[in-house]
Amino acid sequence: MRRTVVRLPLFGLLLAVAAALPNKDDWDIYSFHINSTVTSRYASTVITSRVINRMNESKEIEFHVQIPKNAFISKFRMLIDDQMYDGVVKTKEKAEQEYTQAVSRGQSAGIVSSVGRTMEEFKTSVTVAAQKKVTFELTYEELLKRTRGKYELQIHARPMQPVKDFKVDVYIHEKAGISYLDVKGGLSTKALANAITKTHADKQAWVYFYPTVDQQKTCDSCGERGMNGDLVVVYDVNRDNGLGDIKTSDGYFVHHFAPSSLSRIPKNVVFVIDQSGSMHGRKMQQTRIALIHILNDLVEDDFFGLISFDNKIVHWKRELVQATSLNLEGAKQFARNINDRGATDINAAVLEGARMLNAHPREGSASILILLTDGDPTSGETNLEKIQSNVRQAIAGKFPLYCLGFGFDVNFEFLEKMSLENSGVARRIYEESDADLQLKGFYEEVATPLLTDVTMIYAGGTNLTQTNFSQYYNGSEIVVAGEIIDNNIETFVPQVVAISSKRKVIFSNTTDFVDSSTGIADGLLQRVWAYLTVKQLLEKELLVSGPEKEKVKSKALELSLKYSFVTPLTSMVVTKPQGENMDVLHKPKEGVGAWFESHATPASELYINGELDSVTNGGFTKIVIHISADQHVEVDTEGISLRQGQSMTHYTGQDPITAGRLTVIMRVKEIDIAVEDMRLIILVHEKDGNKFLWPVLRQKPFADDTEGILALKPGNYQMVQQQPDTKLKIKDREISVSSSTATDYSISNPVPMSCWLMEADFALERTLNDYFVAQL
Repeated sequence: MRRTVVRLPLFGLLLAVAAALPNKDDWDIYSFHINSTVTSRYASTVITSRVINRMNESKEIEFHVQIPKNAFISKFRMLIDDQMYDGVVKTKEKAEQEYTQAVSRGQSAGIVSSVGRTMEEFKTSVTVAAQKKVTFELTYEELLKRTRGKYELQIHARPMQPVKDFKVDVYIHEKAGISYLDVKGGLSTKALANAITKTHADKQAWVYFYPTVDQQKTCDSCGERGMNGDLVVVYDVNRDNGLGDIKTSDGYFVHHFAPSSLSRIPKNVVFVIDQSGSMHGRKMQQTRIALIHILNDLVEDDFFGLISFDNKIVHWKRELVQATSLNLEGAKQFARNINDRGATDINAAVLEGARMLNAHPREGSASILILLTDGDPTSGETNLEKIQSNVRQAIAGKFPLYCLGFGFDVNFEFLEKMSLENSGVARRIYEESDADLQLKGFYEEVATPLLTDVTMIYAGGTNLTQTNFSQYYNGSEIVVAGEIIDNNIETFVPQVVAISSKRKVIFSNTTDFVDSSTGIADGLLQRVWAYLTVKQLLEKELLVSGPEKEKVKSKALELSLKYSFVTPLTSMVVTKPQGENMDVLHKPKEGVGAWFESHATPASELYINGELDSVTNGGFTKIVIHISADQHVEVDTEGISLRQGQSMTHYTGQDPITAGRLTVIMRVKEIDIAVEDMRLIILVHEKDGNKFLWPVLRQKPFADDTEGILALKPGNYQMVQQQPDTKLKIKDREISVSSSTATDYSISNPVPMSCWLMEADFALERTLNDYFVAQL
């Protein structure tokens, strides 16, 4: 029998912005935790906020969570009156209807919805009863995007008040090995730097950020209202220069392609700069600064053009010129003299940029067109569909168009569609003090083309995500996912064909190209495939119309509902069912052994056994984790012992312990154990002077096929009697129970839960004796 204990991981550039605006007289956040896990470039972040409504009447409280458009909310739940209520992803219309009905009945309810097609902001709106506490737990996930040679996990914390219990925990696991790790951002400066703990152990890394209330007032953007800034975890992985990293599991594959030791391709680039009246002031100043920096980065084998526009077009040169030092000085002087004026003729400007590139064909080079604007077209051709059609015909698939939208007045959907139709992307530039750095940062992403006309080929594969890419840039990464026909690895043959400068190159490897992904969670690669497919279908919906649009929208909606993704087509709602109790069973007081097996290979089985102490309601005196036939870890209240073969090593300090796929970190009152994607926390409790251990599976499996005490599932029961004593019906048997409370440590932010006390055999999946083991 094969079992999995691996949890779906996290990756790429992740931006988490958690914002709440409390009025202290109305409600108060007394705990705020952010937990991020990154595995194989897939990132999952959980924001947990505990709030109390201090008013004498029900109050609706709004929270805003801003994340990049590539992230999907996948889970939302609330703890209300000691009961946990899970969200369900539904169509927007159904979600709104259920939410309105619950509020009208006076029940607490929450809804999570996407605001805008770009998904740059999510809103959680919750009605909290008078003098009640509510715990919110919001989860979102994203495939991290590699830019400029690094992945970034960016967490923006803005609780708007100092929070006594504020924590950020980040865990990264990369099987390829972590080559680089750093922590930056506004929350890593001044006194807050002392609140950060960073640990790097080969394939895994941990970052902890636990600021005190006083420290939360000391960063550059902090004050009496608490923190308002970023914590950015930056990392990269070890990689080869061939076909790349291909993982397969359960009939799915994910291919990460990022060769680096290639010669750069000379480029032809035209910058089209909006100088209309709306660019007045700081926007124009920042654009000039950024443009001069970008011109400095051009190399002599590049050719470039520069035009500015309002209702008229202003050329620096009418044709592309080589990036010699003399030409660059002339272009920088032109940039310094760009001033805001007039209306906005986007159509004429982009068509002129395309003409300049089309007039300068150069074998062995890569062409790029970059538009920067802050508004809608107000001069010349103003019909958006006509402009998009004109641009599409002018470019004719020969080079990508990148559109940078400055500020929030811009019609971003128009720019996004125009970019997508021409193999590019649109990026919003925020009107902040670092706008010039945002502009320069975007250019650096596309500054060094390494391949053009990239085609990803997968014989034996089907249901593929995007496989054709106009250009591949240094520091980026191409990711493709799909299904393997009949799950037959033998007939699955990947290949990449592209143009490098003036020659055709083929990346292929007939042996050892596939990682069978031992330790990958069941369903993980399928989830990555679904994530990429939904994302690309939503982009495609922008580009098509009529029956085709409805077909694409229907498929995106189907996958969003199946995989519980909150997208522009769906919402997630939590309601309190009428006359229905939530299924909650207490943590078992008894139990000696818990075991798990990994589905991948027998070598990755994991067994966890424990020895109870003699103290009533105590815990375990010893816990043993069996990683393989000749390797196990023994944990007791005094330290850790690692047995490998015939040798035994004892540890008592706090230095990380690494052995093969095992990593152990000891802290003051807990021990963190990671085996590949599995994460176990052993808590060290003390009662009446006696120490005891309690294990919890902190990184839980996505697959529903674990067994043992630690893997107990919520039980189904029915209350059949309340007087004179309470009776529940479980598995067609009635049993007398008593109500109590217990703390659930299996979640990262333990909370007291209402529970029923009963004989163990009624709550367990099998009889209690089945959980005893002959030896540890």
